[in-house]
Amino acid sequence: MLTALKPQPADAILKLMGMFKADPRADKIDLGVGVYKDAGGLTPVMRAVKAAEKALWETEVTKTYTGLAGEPDFHAAMAGMILGDAVPRDRVSAAATPGGTGALRQAFDLVRIAAPGRAVWVSDPTWPNHLSILNFLGLPVRTYRYFDADTRGVDFDGMMADLAGLASGDVVLLHGCCHNPTGANLTLPQWAEVAAALGRTGAVPLIDLAYQGFGDGLEADAAGARLLAQRLPEVLIAASCSKNFGIYRERTGILMAVSEAGAREVTQGMLAWLNRANYSFPPDHGARLVTMILGDPVLRADWQAELEEVRLNMLSLREQLAGELRRLAGSDRFGFIAQHRGMFSRLGATPEQVERLRTEHGIYMVGDSRLNIAGLNRDTVPVLARAVLAVGIGIRSGRREGSAGRRH
Repeated sequence: MLTALKPQPADAILKLMGMFKADPRADKIDLGVGVYKDAGGLTPVMRAVKAAEKALWETEVTKTYTGLAGEPDFHAAMAGMILGDAVPRDRVSAAATPGGTGALRQAFDLVRIAAPGRAVWVSDPTWPNHLSILNFLGLPVRTYRYFDADTRGVDFDGMMADLAGLASGDVVLLHGCCHNPTGANLTLPQWAEVAAALGRTGAVPLIDLAYQGFGDGLEADAAGARLLAQRLPEVLIAASCSKNFGIYRERTGILMAVSEAGAREVTQGMLAWLNRANYSFPPDHGARLVTMILGDPVLRADWQAELEEVRLNMLSLREQLAGELRRLAGSDRFGFIAQHRGMFSRLGATPEQVERLRTEHGIYMVGDSRLNIAGLNRDTVPVLARAVLAVGIGIRSGRREGSAGRRH
C-alpha cells in the first residue's frame, strides 16, 4: 500500500524555513515564516499568558476531556471579543478547534455537507493553505480579484465585478483583517458594499480572522465581521488565537456560525459532530488560558496593553522601512508598506529578485515577495532597504505581477 504513495510538493514556507536554518551566514534575515518576533528575534510568551498559566497550574484539578465542541465559557469569551454585541447569542454556534487552520477545515467540511456542489470563492491572491485544503476536499473553487499589482492596494472594482457572479449558496472566503499575503485591507464602507452584494445573491461569507488586534486595533479589526453578522442571516467565522495571544504551539482556534435563531441547535450539533468525526475532543490548554485572560479584568487589560505594543511596533517598522526606501530611492513608490496592516506586505518583486535577495544578501522571503514585517528590527530595516534597491525591486519593467490562474 505505502509503496503506491506519491511524493507531495513541499510547502513553500516550510521549505524556506529549512533553507534559512541551514544557511551559515550570521547576518541572515528571516522574513518568511508568519510568526511575530520581537527586536531580539524571539516570539515571546505574553505576560498575561504566563500569569494565566501559573494560575491554571495552581488550580487545575483534572486533565479529563473537555466537551466535544470545547467549553461554553471559551465560546462566550471569543464571541464577545469578535462579535461584541453585533448579534444575539442565540444566533451563534461555536466549536473549539486545533488552531485557526482547524477552524477553516471544519468550516469547509460544513460547507461540503450543507451546500454540496456550491463554489467557494477566494481572493486572488490568498493564503496558499486555503487552496490546499479546498483542493484536498474536492470543493469547487473560484477566485475574485483582490490585489492591484500597480497600486499595491485593493482592486475593489474588480472584486465587486467578480462577486456579481455569485450564486445562492456559494461561499465567499474573506480575510477579516491584515490580508495574507498582501497586507491590503477593505475599508468599512467597502465591507458594507460586500455585505450588500452577498445579501442580493444569497451567498454566505466565511471570514478568516487570524490577526485580530494586529492591524488597526482589537475593535477595528473585528468591524468587518461584525457588520456582516449584523446584516446577513448566515456568517461563518474561523478565528485563531495564535497571533494575538502568542500561543502558536497551543493550537487554539474557534469556528463560529451565525445563523437564524431557529437553526442554532442543529448547527451546534453539526459542529460537535464534525469535531467528533475529525479529532474527537479539541485541545483545551490554550482555550482555557484565553478564557481566563478575557474573563479577568486585570489580565485582560495587561494582555490588551501588550497586544497594542506589538501592533504599534509593526506599524513603526512599516513606517521606518517606507521612509528608508523613500530616502534611498528618491521616490515614494514603496509608500504602500506604511499603508498596509498586519505582518505581511507584498513588495512586488519577481521570483528572480527574491532569489537574489536570498543568495546575495541572506534575506529570506516567500517567492511571491511576501515579507513578514515582524521579522525585522530597527537595525535590519536599512539592510533590507539597501538590498531591495540593489536587486532592482520596484523598477517598472512592463512585467505585471500575477498569481496562479483564476478559476471560473
